[in-house]
Amino acid sequence: MSALLKRFGGAVVVLIIVLVLNFFLFRIMPGDPLTGIVDPRFSPEAKQELAAQWGLDRPVAEQFVVYIREMLSFRFGLSMMTGTPVWDELRNRVPNTVALLLPALLLSAALGIALGVKAALRRGSKVERLVLWSGAVSFSFPSFFVQLLLLMCFAWLWPIFPLSGSTSIPPLAGLAGVADYLRHLALPLLSLVILSFGGWALYVRNMMVKALGEDYVLMAVARGLPRRRVVWNHAFRSILPPVLTILLLSLPGVVSGAVITETVFSLNGAGRFLLEATNSHDYPSAGAAFFLLALLTVGCNLLADLLYVLVDPRVRRGGVE
Repeated sequence: MSALLKRFGGAVVVLIIVLVLNFFLFRIMPGDPLTGIVDPRFSPEAKQELAAQWGLDRPVAEQFVVYIREMLSFRFGLSMMTGTPVWDELRNRVPNTVALLLPALLLSAALGIALGVKAALRRGSKVERLVLWSGAVSFSFPSFFVQLLLLMCFAWLWPIFPLSGSTSIPPLAGLAGVADYLRHLALPLLSLVILSFGGWALYVRNMMVKALGEDYVLMAVARGLPRRRVVWNHAFRSILPPVLTILLLSLPGVVSGAVITETVFSLNGAGRFLLEATNSHDYPSAGAAFFLLALLTVGCNLLADLLYVLVDPRVRRGGVE
């Protein structure tokens, strides 16, 4: 328990550091946040009034206090790009990001785990060589290259999937609207699975090869237990804690990778919103997006530590709790 409390304290320190850096890094970046929202024909008085509206004319210390209050209360202020509350912008976009990334993470993990176990059981066979080759190729190419290639093949040359957007314009209603939404998500989802399953397959294969050579697994085989029980109840169960840890720790990386995916496919998601906010020097929007991403990262790390304790009795006996 004391170790978990220490990790929680460390997580709080990390969030404090992220909050401070979020505020100062955006303000020392080249560029002016008013450039994107002020017409060059505006008078100096109008520009000054806009600066006052966003609190940019206040002392830095006062801006920092307001920023901390907005972040910790999850109000986040108004977006400089749209003039609407940042929370409303995120609330409209986050469901699209979740609908894309959660199935992609689960499908890539499930496919990779299945292929990794299969390759470990068929060492030296064509199946293992195929898994190793496909796994290495899957994450050898830049994500944007694979996604642009899929767009060119399956949305332009053969228009099976839509070329861009989260829905058709005008949007459809009822079941037709749901089918249209899923059709727009299909190609981005396919690209993320292709890019992610290989790492899972190689990682699980290597761990399973080691686990299958352990004494307790060989003893289970010698006792005549069914092969399926030996593989899943003994060998795979022993590698389950690191698999769950990798699953949770990969979630923040998948979310940050949504910036590229949503930009390439022109999806109305939180990742694309983060990129647009950063390019526009939209302090409230970019600060909120990075803060939530840091919160997700720290939360996943804490949850991984907790699950490791729950699924591995050896850790509990080691005095973690």
